[in-house]
Amino acid sequence: MADELPPESSQNGLDTDAPRVQVIGQYIKDLSFENPGVMGGQNARPQIELNVDLQARQVEREHFEVELKLRVNAKSEDRPLFLLELVYGGLFQLHNIPDEVRQQVLLIEAPHILFPFARRIVADIVRDGGMPPLMIEPIDFSALYRAKLGEMSQGSATPQA
Repeated sequence: MADELPPESSQNGLDTDAPRVQVIGQYIKDLSFENPGVMGGQNARPQIELNVDLQARQVEREHFEVELKLRVNAKSEDRPLFLLELVYGGLFQLHNIPDEVRQQVLLIEAPHILFPFARRIVADIVRDGGMPPLMIEPIDFSALYRAKLGEMSQGSATPQA
């Protein structure tokens, strides 16, 4: 019959067995902002230290939580201006993602989706704290992932003479 769909197709014509990543939700999981330097003025360009950490964990069979952790420490002439710590989470559904690429999807693609929202939160919080807004440069999560893999392989490998 012409109106019958193959068993692997859904009713909207999409292949239900195709690999798929879906954002279920995203949220601020933890946020801290301290700005002892707001009254000191901003005469000199501040030194900004940015630390990024990623974590992923399985919540259910196809659901994974990814946490993008940003820590921004700003100083001016060795005086603290502000410290911002943000844990921005996302809940993702991974359908038919092969095991060998699941970690890459969770630690490269998922943070890439979350980052613009976390970046905006950082800019708004810093601005609302009385400082000029801080626009974090885009982060290469692929390079971050490769660096982490390199660290892990060096830690477990025996040094060569």
